[in-house]
Amino acid sequence: MNSSVLIESFAEFARSKNIDRPTMMSILEEVFRTMIRKKYDDDSNFDVILNVDQGDLEIWRNREIVDDNSEDIWDFDKIPLAEAQKIEPDFEVGEEVAEEVKLEDFGRRAVLMARQTLIQRVKDLERDNLYQAYKDQVGEIVVGEVYQVWGREALILDKDDNELSLPKGEQIPKDRYRKGDNIRAVVHRVDVLNGTPKIILSRAAPAFLERLMEQEVPEIFDGLITIKNIVREPGERAKVAVESYDERIDPVGACVGMKGSRIHAVVRELENENIDIINYTDNLELYIARALSPAKLTSMKINEQTGRVSVFLRPDQVSLAIGRGGANIKLASRLVGMEIDVFRDAGDFEEDIALDEFSDEVEAWIIDELKKIGLDTGRAVLAVNKEDIVRRTELEEETVEELFRVIRNEFDDEAEATPKPRFADDEEASDDETVAADNAIDDVSNTDAVANIVSNDDAATDEAPAIEASAEPTAEAAEMNEAPAEATAEQPATAADPDSEPLKKDDSPNSGAAQ
Repeated sequence: MNSSVLIESFAEFARSKNIDRPTMMSILEEVFRTMIRKKYDDDSNFDVILNVDQGDLEIWRNREIVDDNSEDIWDFDKIPLAEAQKIEPDFEVGEEVAEEVKLEDFGRRAVLMARQTLIQRVKDLERDNLYQAYKDQVGEIVVGEVYQVWGREALILDKDDNELSLPKGEQIPKDRYRKGDNIRAVVHRVDVLNGTPKIILSRAAPAFLERLMEQEVPEIFDGLITIKNIVREPGERAKVAVESYDERIDPVGACVGMKGSRIHAVVRELENENIDIINYTDNLELYIARALSPAKLTSMKINEQTGRVSVFLRPDQVSLAIGRGGANIKLASRLVGMEIDVFRDAGDFEEDIALDEFSDEVEAWIIDELKKIGLDTGRAVLAVNKEDIVRRTELEEETVEELFRVIRNEFDDEAEATPKPRFADDEEASDDETVAADNAIDDVSNTDAVANIVSNDDAATDEAPAIEASAEPTAEAAEMNEAPAEATAEQPATAADPDSEPLKKDDSPNSGAAQ
């Protein structure tokens, strides 16, 4: 292979990899000196002259002329006089000879190996440059273009066509990519696999949210507002604790912006992720209360030795404190760095069952484990995810599954049993009303009979006493049922009322008998 062809092809390949000229020259010289060492064992008396632009290569071997009978003729930098005179007849002992070595003198195999070595050295240099470039950018946002999407990761190309990896676990669950899409992500870490650097990007890391807020909020970029802590459930919810070093600046208002203009840009980038901006404080109780927002706490107990906090809330605030799928309480626990247990305030346990009531079906140690994390009722247990209970207690997943089944069955039985007593009471009440109505009818019949006797015997007895006498049985009926008593008392009074129009003899049913 001609030296000019070899150097030109290598120079073109190096330029395509953005290798600068001094680096390319040093690589070429090192490769050729390696060839020399393999053939001549030493390269200290060799000069390598390169011209990358012209594709020229010259290798000169410098040796000192010694007498043919000298003991130094076998040294690498010595040449016998007879051999030197073959190069130039005028040479004498003590002079130096510069002999040019052609590339073809190394053999075809050595030249091909040199070519492969050159390419490999450029690739190694490229990998080293990639590692050094991104090692210092960990935690910074980069912009790339989606080149290919696989099941477990997406391949991203940066502006220099370097390959970056965005794994599935570092993506926001709502992200959907297509080839050619431009995306922003943060450099999560730089791994080296078999000597090859692998750049891992992330859109789910808290650092991504932090960098986005720095871009949207000038006060954070300038250092007037600092982000104390960030916790995220990617695509669902995030909590950001901020603090201002200037009393004139409201950190929460500055992050939100006018009508939410600043925070909305961040939310759109994060696929509508809910972001809670919290004002940081050194007061732990106030910090915990803010972390659990929007829930309103009534009281709390902090145990710094165990790193647990027991918070007490009204029953209508428990669901707000826990959040959808337990996201709110998990984020709050991570934000304050303590495990938070939620308890309901005593007083309103309507339509709920205490865990102690399940002692016949659930072992006592399981109930104790649940009480340690603030779950003391059946509905409180059902309001928490099974995975969260397994994580926060020493219960196994199968045990939690069985516990949920027992509690649900108990509530289902309560729901089915609750209407039955109500219908039974209604039936008993209906029977009582029927008996009372029958008694009232009998009382009314007896009273009519008494009224008829009084009207037929008006000569012997006075009407008013007859009315009083007729009212006596109705008073007894009134003790059993007020309504029938009133009806019974009114009927004879109507028949024998002295102010009412007197009955005619022809109208009375017993007028003939009275005569």
